[in-house]
Amino acid sequence: MTTFRLKHIAAALVATGALAVSASAVAQIKIAVVGPTTGSVTQYGDMVKEGVNTAVEQINASGGVLGQQLELVIIDDACEPKQGPVAANRVVNDKIGFVVGGVCSGATIAAAPIYDEEGVVMVTPSATAPALTDGKDYHFIFRTIGRDDQQGPAAAKYIIDKVKPSKVAVLHDKASYGQGIASSVRDELQKANIPVAIFEGINAGDTDYSAVITKLKSNGIDFVYFGGYHPEMGLLMRQAKEQGVTATFMGPEGAGNPDINAIAGDAVEGMLLTLPADFTQNPANEAIVKAFKDKNRNASGAFQLPAYAATLAIAEGIKAVGAADPSKVADYLHTAKIASPIGELSWNKGGDLNTFEFDVFTWHKDGSRTVNK
Repeated sequence: MTTFRLKHIAAALVATGALAVSASAVAQIKIAVVGPTTGSVTQYGDMVKEGVNTAVEQINASGGVLGQQLELVIIDDACEPKQGPVAANRVVNDKIGFVVGGVCSGATIAAAPIYDEEGVVMVTPSATAPALTDGKDYHFIFRTIGRDDQQGPAAAKYIIDKVKPSKVAVLHDKASYGQGIASSVRDELQKANIPVAIFEGINAGDTDYSAVITKLKSNGIDFVYFGGYHPEMGLLMRQAKEQGVTATFMGPEGAGNPDINAIAGDAVEGMLLTLPADFTQNPANEAIVKAFKDKNRNASGAFQLPAYAATLAIAEGIKAVGAADPSKVADYLHTAKIASPIGELSWNKGGDLNTFEFDVFTWHKDGSRTVNK
């Protein structure tokens, strides 16, 4: 009898709108986190999730956004171009208006047209390929990381000014990200009259790179730049060392994964990397770094703080326009200047950051790294 009466009272309250305040109090704003939860580079997805989770925890603890809590929806694209549109369509079908991701350039490039056409704000903290935004006239696509044509020149400048090699090989994994940044480095080196004796793609996922390593030896290569991710970079370095190649290896942020140590072994010692600057060293970020540490997370990885900044940008956009309206948030971001742990965020018409800082690091076999200035 009591249960029956309570059910009917509740139904009547819902019908009359008397429960509207209660429903509003628990309303949530969903943000999709799109990246690899499966595949060979899941660690990069983990880095992004650490950054997003930390930002959301802090935002929600301080009252959320417009009185609503942020809710994360994790969607896997395996960092595969063919899965990018699948993930994007899931976001659209689930009526989610905001995305942090994708993580890898190929999958992100494939997904971006869907997000833009459907009016979903996408902020990637890690996809660096210029092809994501070049010539696209997107309105809803943004980054919180620099492009390869910012990272490539930073790498080339270090090679030219500090390494001064005699003969260089520039290799890549034939993918949008790897080939794009490798091409940028090659072009900058050639402008400086640094000989690039080999410019060649390898097949990602192969287990034997002896053919290209033989070319390195026969051409007297003393410096190798590789555009791609850590599994191939690690294997190249290990097999090169086993075959007596003494060249210095350098790669982009995609190779900056602790798992490369297990793949490359001792050959990893002295590897050079371009990575986002270590923003954890900024005293202004002390409280944010502590929030990461309190959850046993590492704020100093390549993508954690850019992912934090991406989440912050979405939240600040919603606050600024007074609604979780992706179209209005996109309009706002194109004109905004937002303080973040990676510096002031402001975007050009294409959704690329106006400025971003890359540094060159030396990687060590104990897993540590030192910045080179």
